[in-house]
Amino acid sequence: MSILSLQGVVAGYGSAPILNGLDLALDEGDIGVIVGPNGAGKSTTLKAVFGLLAVSDGCILLRGEDIANRPTESHAGRGLAFVPQEHNVFRTLSVQENLDMGAYVRRGERAALLDRVFEIFPPLKAKRAQPAGELSGGQRQMVAVGRALMSDPSVLLLDEPTAGLSPLYMSELFDRVVAVNRTGVTVALVEQNARQALGIATRGFVLAGGRMRFTGTGAELLADPDVARSFLGG
Repeated sequence: MSILSLQGVVAGYGSAPILNGLDLALDEGDIGVIVGPNGAGKSTTLKAVFGLLAVSDGCILLRGEDIANRPTESHAGRGLAFVPQEHNVFRTLSVQENLDMGAYVRRGERAALLDRVFEIFPPLKAKRAQPAGELSGGQRQMVAVGRALMSDPSVLLLDEPTAGLSPLYMSELFDRVVAVNRTGVTVALVEQNARQALGIATRGFVLAGGRMRFTGTGAELLADPDVARSFLGG
């Protein structure tokens, strides 16, 4: 059974749907990468899963339980975590304080979770007392992902985590996503850097017009000439 499944999901802003009957499924242990043109519904998909947008039709199943339109604050207890593209750290708080904020539902396990975050993101340990706002963009993104991991999620949703990063930090962050996945966390990742993201994907999804256009392994989508011509720039 899929750990996360969207079935016929219709969702959007106001009366205008962005997702038009979207079907998508991830198995436990997947890195699922969602790509497509601007306005395709990529970020909308993650927001609908996390309860930030109302779903007007269809269902969103997490381990078989329909979580569509459930309160966002209830999702951490279900093992679901979300890292938005922007405004994803508390800039005036230290790295340590940011990470502690993520452990509010797992306080008894805080030390072990913190050790895991520092193992995945070694630069954060040395900067734990530094305000997050003083870090580079790539390091702030590490803090944001690390804080999400402090809730000990089974499914991690990442919205454009490499946006605005240098090529060096972009590659590093993709490597860290793989490291997160190796700890047993299923990842759903929305990315504009489609080629590099599909290179780490066990499952890839190409959206257009709020519907699924192509799906397959990351390698299959990278090798598909129709996908390359329409969505990968050649």
